[in-house]
Amino acid sequence: MKEIYETERLILRVLDKSHGDLVLDYYLRNKSFLEEWEPKRSEEFYTKEYQEEQLDKELSDINNKRSFKLWIFIKEDRSRIIGSVSFTNIIWGAFLFCYLGYKLDKDEINKGYMTEAVKKGVEIAFNEFGLHRIEANIMPRNKASLRVVDKLGFYNEGMAYKYLIINDKWEDHIHMVLLNENR
Repeated sequence: MKEIYETERLILRVLDKSHGDLVLDYYLRNKSFLEEWEPKRSEEFYTKEYQEEQLDKELSDINNKRSFKLWIFIKEDRSRIIGSVSFTNIIWGAFLFCYLGYKLDKDEINKGYMTEAVKKGVEIAFNEFGLHRIEANIMPRNKASLRVVDKLGFYNEGMAYKYLIINDKWEDHIHMVLLNENR
């Protein structure tokens, strides 16, 4: 896996702990926006030290082929993170699958950036990792997120009731799937 990937408008990067300030800045700028879509975060989450530890863990997970996360930058502004796309819980053997997660800066939604980033991430998961199946679980009210996977050809495998605790509440999720037809 490379450390840097490019799309038409974006740079997707694997980061190390020296980028803790950038990651923390992203989360602080988007704290209230992301609360609706994510598990409740502790105060520790919003510290540089915590984010540095997470970046170390991300590198370890990439090296052990358990997951990979790419941080998103606009080509014209490489000093500010606008989001991330992650492929987690990679299962090898007969499964060859992972879970997809993504998030975007509140000021960058509806510009096509996430679709562009996820498309590149899917290419990496299928072509470099050789995975067969990518699963994305999305709350029904998250229309923007559903549009992203719909545009990329994911299909609906059904509803997972009370699937995850998001912001202290059990939330239903639509189970979206994309298969690698070349595997």
